[in-house]
Amino acid sequence: MAIMQTRRWFLGAMAAGSAAIRTPRVLAAEGALETTTVRIGKSPGICVAPQYIAEELLRAEGFTDVRYVDEPATSTETLAHGKVDLDTNYASNFVRAIDAGEPITLLAGVMVGCFELFGTAGIRNIADLKGKSVGIQALASNPHALLTLMAAQVGLDPLNDIHWITDPTVKPIELFEQGKIDAFLGFPPEPQDLRARGIGHVIVNTAVDRPWSQYFCCILGANADFVRAHPVATKRALRAVLKATDLCATDPARAARRLVDNGFTARYDYAQQALSELPYDRWREYDAEDTVRFYALRLREAGFIKSSPQKIIADSTDWRFLNELKRELKA
Repeated sequence: MAIMQTRRWFLGAMAAGSAAIRTPRVLAAEGALETTTVRIGKSPGICVAPQYIAEELLRAEGFTDVRYVDEPATSTETLAHGKVDLDTNYASNFVRAIDAGEPITLLAGVMVGCFELFGTAGIRNIADLKGKSVGIQALASNPHALLTLMAAQVGLDPLNDIHWITDPTVKPIELFEQGKIDAFLGFPPEPQDLRARGIGHVIVNTAVDRPWSQYFCCILGANADFVRAHPVATKRALRAVLKATDLCATDPARAARRLVDNGFTARYDYAQQALSELPYDRWREYDAEDTVRFYALRLREAGFIKSSPQKIIADSTDWRFLNELKRELKA
């Protein structure tokens, strides 16, 4: 019964407005799918919910074999090595992977503001981190890179002004809970968990605080060979994910239930809160290329990458599918 109700919700949502309508003429113009199989990355974290709740929408696009492939958190290697075809990841992660030569093509921005900087009492802003301990899983990890950019943005010397605490065996949130570090960068459902338990407070919320709130945090990427060999499949898969993004924005409670029912997360309350708080309605409004340019510039200034933003954009982005879908999926 739950499966049938979920399917009815998706089909109802698809038919609810012009953004969800696929006419036979549009599909005919696109041509036949080159493949009916699509593999999507599955990693810890609920902010990439659109790709997780897109299964029925992908099937409606003609994909008969939709697979979710387990992968490490924030990893880009699974996508680059062709073990998955599509995946959502942090813009900063993708930019660094592309700079390292990984064959990834960026297709569209998905969401804004999923990470939050938490601090202990007495730390009111990023500048107050000078001389303080900040927890990260490892140096050169994505949280380390993002925190470095945040610190540099306010004039701190990230190398010398911050005491980086690394422990590959203990999560930074656990060190924060134990009072062993002063700050750490949290990703859903960590912020929801800390707020529920009244631990620490938010220094930066990238969903609302500039400049981070002006750019996508997460982008949908594809294996470059998949895009070249399967342009019709790429466009249809992107359309399904973007429709799922709209569903996260318009019905976060039902989307959160979908995540729990399909085993992507255990806590409905945290999932519902995260999906309600995060801006999933910006993919039409924001410019994904601006996001790539912003992070590439900041990462290059911080010494994380060598490539210019122009090279990364020219070599590893393809916005043609997004531009077509913006016209087709008008709100």
